[in-house]
Amino acid sequence: MSVHHVLDHVDDYLKLGREYDCSDLHLATAYPPAWRRYGQLSPIWPEHPPLKPEETECLVKSFLGEKELKRLEDRGDIDFAYIGSDGRYRASVVKQRLGYDMAFRVINSKMRTMEEIGLPIEHIVPLTRYQNGLVLITGSVGSGKSTTLASIVDFINHDRDDHILTLEDPIEYIFESKNCHVNQREVHKHTDSFARALRGALREDPDVIIVGEMRDLETIQLALTAAETGHLVLGTLHTGNAPRTLDRVLDVFPTDQRDQIRIMVSESLRGILSQQLVPHISGNGRVLATELLVNTPAVANCIREGKTYMLPGIMQTGKHVGMVTMDESLRQIYVKGLVSAEELLFRCDDKAQMRAFLKS
Repeated sequence: MSVHHVLDHVDDYLKLGREYDCSDLHLATAYPPAWRRYGQLSPIWPEHPPLKPEETECLVKSFLGEKELKRLEDRGDIDFAYIGSDGRYRASVVKQRLGYDMAFRVINSKMRTMEEIGLPIEHIVPLTRYQNGLVLITGSVGSGKSTTLASIVDFINHDRDDHILTLEDPIEYIFESKNCHVNQREVHKHTDSFARALRGALREDPDVIIVGEMRDLETIQLALTAAETGHLVLGTLHTGNAPRTLDRVLDVFPTDQRDQIRIMVSESLRGILSQQLVPHISGNGRVLATELLVNTPAVANCIREGKTYMLPGIMQTGKHVGMVTMDESLRQIYVKGLVSAEELLFRCDDKAQMRAFLKS
């Protein structure tokens, strides 16, 4: 397939992207139309010329409404859920020196179950049945956090008879109320910020609160308070593994509050699931590697004393409750022949140990 002219509407590119199983699409000034497939970013058509400023401007106007255009002019960037002719997308439009840049994340409307994703179900299900506490899902951008979170919410929706409230930016998956009553609120559209939405949420008597992203002090503080006061809170963070996640949560607070926060986290944390999507050795598709930390008395003790560096050791002895480190998970998919040694070394935490493992 080869195209040299610019397509009329953003939807034409998005349709193509879905057809060829890509996760993201980029339409940027001074760059040819590009897509991300199986983690790799490349031009859709090798010989397509770079997009001109007037071409990206036409594309921007092809899919933005009055309100969004005005916000883009005022703020210089917008981020929202876009409903195209063939599905939903997380859209981001940015005004930069050369012109407009658009990026789209493809949202699969079909909810995937925990089985389909390959999550360690027998150890995650117990975490979803608590009446209160905090469960964190972490990983870098594009590591599948939203998909994992949606599959867990979908499970809770069928498994419990409760009120679930989600706070998202933007709303990605649409949940129909099953055995639970589900409310979804979009930050910026229905409320100003995660913190404000979370404060409002506590008045709406939810049992389970989903916080799309815990990015600042206020949101993290409110999430912890909610977890302590009888709500099960599920949140996501852009961190690579459990020790780094705990450091990130604690580092947000002023030093004089750290001790108190450590005690709070040690009591309310239920578990941390960290994940990475590793390119499959065949070049097609990606493989999920997951780290799981479950809060046991030994883990709580480490958190209280601020010794997060000791967690990997504790996790190695906690296999019976499902604990597994990221490196162990990576070794497992390597032994199954699913990923290359280069990827293994590139993604692991302890390089020296991994080199010794590969030599043996």
